[in-house]
Amino acid sequence: MKKLFITLTALALVVLAACGNGEDQDSNGDSAEVEEKGTLTFGVTPWTSTVPPTKVAKLVLEDMGYEIEETQADVSSTFMGLSRGDIDIFMDSWMPVHEIYFDEYEDSVENVATSYDNADAGLVVPTYVDDIETVEDLKGNEDMFGNEIYGIEDGASVTETIDEFIEAYDLDFEQVNSSEGGMIAQAQRMMNNEEPVIFYGWRPHTMFNEFDLKIVEEPAADYFEQSTVHVVTNSELANDHPEAYEFLSNWSIPIDDVEAMIVEIEDGADEEEVAQEWIDNNQDHIDEMLEN
Repeated sequence: MKKLFITLTALALVVLAACGNGEDQDSNGDSAEVEEKGTLTFGVTPWTSTVPPTKVAKLVLEDMGYEIEETQADVSSTFMGLSRGDIDIFMDSWMPVHEIYFDEYEDSVENVATSYDNADAGLVVPTYVDDIETVEDLKGNEDMFGNEIYGIEDGASVTETIDEFIEAYDLDFEQVNSSEGGMIAQAQRMMNNEEPVIFYGWRPHTMFNEFDLKIVEEPAADYFEQSTVHVVTNSELANDHPEAYEFLSNWSIPIDDVEAMIVEIEDGADEEEVAQEWIDNNQDHIDEMLEN
């Protein structure tokens, strides 16, 4: 009798396991089959502006059934990864400064959507530096800043732009490069002592919330101009993952919301919790982006 009981119990467990295979139970006990749609890889540059759009898109795509991976890389390596198919999506391409990458990889990457516009960028100084308002004011006053402009990493396209800016205006500056965090830390040390400092700044970024800064005006806007930020994919995404491509082609997010999320994350909030809160508060907009 004991042997028969054990056999019947084992059979019951097998049947239950078979019934539950490939299904999830919702809170009402109803079964809903989960469709797995493959893996997508995001390129993530070492910029604070990359994080909120990436995390929001990641959570939405996961809800759609995709597995998501992230690859940390500088922007040059990110575009190379897109061109090779190693990276599927990049949420933070700045135009026009990234046009050089589109020219280089025009057959293998695709600009699929404008994430947001009105993104100011350029060389910035603290507002307490009274005598510097325009690029013309820099000429002859380079020694005020120790003849140094602080910039981000060497692989960024704007690094070359700043060098071209220095040469074009015949300025006696040397660009000092490090990571975004390293640049901000150096600038903050100098601003804490109210020393003159000039460095690369852009929105969205917490620097404009934390410090009193002004952009050095360039009347002709030959090198720095208001940017638009774009979503870029590799050229195979539309064929391989049409639903993901459709969502990303409808993508947009307000710059003020991105900046607000950056501030929360910089204050110590969890990145994905911040992204999920934005999704919860903007479900109508998410639904519009998901419409085919």
